[in-house]
Amino acid sequence: MTLNNIWVFAQVANGAPTSATLELLTKARSLSSNVTAIIGGDGASAAALGEYGATKVYAINHGASLPGVAIAAALKSVIDGGDTPDLIMFPQNYEGRDVMSRLSVKLDKTVITNNVDITDGGDGVTVVTPIFGGNTLVSTTFTGAGPFLAAFRPKSFVAESAGGAAAAVTAVSVPDLGAAGAAQVTAVHVEETTGPKLDEADIVVSGGRGLGEAASYAMVEDLAKLLKGAPGASRAIVDAGWVPYSYQVGQTGKVVKPTIYLAAGISGATQHMVGMKGSKNIIAINKDKEAPIFGVADLGIVGDVHKVLPKLIEALKARG
Repeated sequence: MTLNNIWVFAQVANGAPTSATLELLTKARSLSSNVTAIIGGDGASAAALGEYGATKVYAINHGASLPGVAIAAALKSVIDGGDTPDLIMFPQNYEGRDVMSRLSVKLDKTVITNNVDITDGGDGVTVVTPIFGGNTLVSTTFTGAGPFLAAFRPKSFVAESAGGAAAAVTAVSVPDLGAAGAAQVTAVHVEETTGPKLDEADIVVSGGRGLGEAASYAMVEDLAKLLKGAPGASRAIVDAGWVPYSYQVGQTGKVVKPTIYLAAGISGATQHMVGMKGSKNIIAINKDKEAPIFGVADLGIVGDVHKVLPKLIEALKARG
């Protein structure tokens, strides 16, 4: 099959497209020269979207309506109007899944989620999905007519600028939403953060249960700050309430692929390693020499984090 018309559900944060959006656009333009970005808002980011491969933007200004409800309804109206994509790519996050699932019902089309790759070959459009904690990859080929709906994990593709011109923007009106449109967003609360975002940082320092107590997590934050990186955490200490969920790295948290990933006091449960084993260089510190984390580590330090981390912090401070 040849993918002639691909749509990408795009998202914007702080006035710029998210990293997941740029990754999907990069992959989409490798599959087709006709890529349309779907965005909730006024399309002000058309220049950046065009730079990464979008030739057109459908801007859906949904006001205070729930994004998933309004955007799915608007996309259904576009498709009914004659512009039918072969494939729609979504980021594997809350809003992406929300829009995709609602659109799936409206179009009566199957969705395939949690993918890490996609190909367009003689047998059709095939997506690759990791299962069993990432130890096995399953290839699934769409059958029937499009549009095919697929969601992709962050960091599945490398975002690369194409140097394209600003995409042409077409405003799409939201049809009557009926009772579903009664729900309104009244306020949005964004957690305050400093330093690089966890899923975009070039260096990540994560702490686990081996830290012993919540107070010891301060060492992880200090080391991350000195390295100009982001602090992360295993699910165990998130569940224990030591740090917020937004710090969690793993299958049910953030997927990261930094240049350096330092795991301090993390044993290496499958759930955690799914979220970080794609890192370029992995450094593990654990007093248990049999800890599974050493199986994926490029450098392993068998030792007590309460002794190793302070020494690292001291050495970095001494270097100025």
